[in-house]
Amino acid sequence: MPRPPKCRRVSFVPGVVYFKPAGIPARDLEEVALTLDEMEALRLADLEGLYHEDAALRMNVSRQTLANILASARRKTAETLVYGKALRIGGGAVELGEKPSPGPCCRRRKPCCRKNPKEEDR
Repeated sequence: MPRPPKCRRVSFVPGVVYFKPAGIPARDLEEVALTLDEMEALRLADLEGLYHEDAALRMNVSRQTLANILASARRKTAETLVYGKALRIGGGAVELGEKPSPGPCCRRRKPCCRKNPKEEDR
């Protein structure tokens, strides 16, 4: 049984959550789902130009996890552009806000936002 996903911190929720090619009815298009954490990773790394380490700290994940999220997001975005599919943004194991919340998030009952071990060493 796979490990449940760790909550990823997201500080931006897009106002527009659906994109499609012009001139083709939505009912005729295949959809690709981009999760909120994938959108946040794209925003931090590609739009804001943050280093992966800094973006990972903001999202409360490891650098390697951020790289995996980015690879998935870029693959999905390229698929929608190349093959003319619709893109829907939403969902995923995320918590909203800049700082970790003390209470439980996602669907688990345990708090998933703990202090970063690197911060404790300082």
